[in-house]
Amino acid sequence: AVHEGKVVSEQELTALLQPLLTQNSRNLVLFLQDRLSIDDFTYFSESYGNKNPFQNVQASEILQSSPSSLVLPAVDCKATKYLLNVLQESGDWKLTNVTNLNVSQLEVNASNPNLLVVQLQPLASDLKEISTLEAIAENDKIIGRVTMDLQERGIHFSVIYTAARPSRVSRRTDVVAELRRQLMAAEEEESSSYPPLNVTIGNDTCILFYASNFSLKANSSVLIDLTNATFLAQNVDISASECTDSNTTLSLKYTRPVNGISSLEIRFLMTNKFYEVSARRWSTLDSVEIVQDGEKLAKFIVSGSSAPAEYSFHCQLVGTSNLYPARLDRDPSNNEAKNWDVFISNLQIQGFNIVNNQFSYASDCTGFFTPGIWMGLVTSIILLWILTYGIHMIMQLTTNSRFDDPKGPALSVPQTE
Repeated sequence: AVHEGKVVSEQELTALLQPLLTQNSRNLVLFLQDRLSIDDFTYFSESYGNKNPFQNVQASEILQSSPSSLVLPAVDCKATKYLLNVLQESGDWKLTNVTNLNVSQLEVNASNPNLLVVQLQPLASDLKEISTLEAIAENDKIIGRVTMDLQERGIHFSVIYTAARPSRVSRRTDVVAELRRQLMAAEEEESSSYPPLNVTIGNDTCILFYASNFSLKANSSVLIDLTNATFLAQNVDISASECTDSNTTLSLKYTRPVNGISSLEIRFLMTNKFYEVSARRWSTLDSVEIVQDGEKLAKFIVSGSSAPAEYSFHCQLVGTSNLYPARLDRDPSNNEAKNWDVFISNLQIQGFNIVNNQFSYASDCTGFFTPGIWMGLVTSIILLWILTYGIHMIMQLTTNSRFDDPKGPALSVPQTE
């Protein structure tokens, strides 16, 4: 029994999973999401009435047919990130990465231990709750299809459903002073649990790259999560990256990121120019290119991604969605770009003027005057103009200087008065 509020550490998680790893028939399915918290199961189920996005996860048939189950209120982020390594080191597992396309063609040899890793699509909770609900419901369908397929084959298996980090930060009730500052510091420390990727040419670091979530989607169905391969496992080739005083190219090459793709290269092209209007140099992330199998090139033009040359560029959401602050626009002359979607969360990149192998001050993609601020200013100006006009009209009102006397002759007012 784990009490509410308990955060399970890496050692405790390994001890809890030990009976699962030492059993005779070992077939383990790991569903890995980018963010999830125990409160999501009640929040999304109760907030949207009968539309339960966790229909398959909370299905009574699956839970009743299972001999045992374990629900942990919270797991440390480091324990979740290294969970896959712990599972691989615990035995001779046959690792299989499962995507949306090959669920139906999944081949499992029950005679050997199998470890199936299903990378679920990321949640877009930073935009609106309805998109998060749809993403959770789609992930729930994937979980249902995999589990039902294994049950129909008569394969005994165990399932772990977890995420890389929590979607909600629990607020401590015993902290009164500086609560918000402490929570923001805790979230920043949690999101920066791994160092950025650095490209060094000679003795100098010329490129720094960081993202809390770096994912692609091919043909609107195959999800490719490159976060772990880029920053944790570092199974990425950066030897083709180039750095000059005016142009920088960050090249990330991956070998067989998913089934069906032998090689994948992502390029971030940046320039450093002097602009006479501002009388200073600015660095700009101009475009992003995706090269599949060395021949298929998809090109995206980046909008809203500039910073002073001495600063780094930071943006909470970067991708192909029209709702993202820094948007990747598909090149009209490039048909291959239509087959790709890009999702990058908490992006920070710097390709010039790096000092002490650290990011410089970050220039955020969201300016001070956001659309909400402009709407508030325009509305306030209109209301102020109406108030001023009303006060002016009231001040123009005058009282009568002569009054009619009922005992005397009728009062005559000429038209000129």
